Amino acid sequence: MSNKAAVLFRVVAVAEAFSWAGLLVGMFLKYVVELGEGGVPVLGMVHGVLFVLYLATTLLVARPLGWRAGTVVTALLASIPPLATWVFEKWALRRGKLDGPERLAHGGTALFLNRDRVGAGA
Repeated sequence: MSNKAAVLFRVVAVAEAFSWAGLLVGMFLKYVVELGEGGVPVLGMVHGVLFVLYLATTLLVARPLGWRAGTVVTALLASIPPLATWVFEKWALRRGKLDGPERLAHGGTALFLNRDRVGAGA
């Protein structure tokens, strides 16, 4: 379950970061370049949906991934600054936070292990 949870979290975190970037570009076009709406209503809605989805996903994957309260709070706070969810996702990947509790049985790299090799005893 933790591999699926990790993949889900990574996809949602990166999507939320890209939606932030898109919204910032749209706001730049609307307010600085003054090209009209610039897609801000649509980009704002997309970002809002992905923001809520990121928060919900973070809370849902915390248990399967074995996150402590500090990691959960950091992940939730990462949703506020632009692109911080992507930074958190990269940090969590490097620190083994996306491997889940069984990571110790696989040397801390459960996310990247080929399941066929695990069953063969390699």
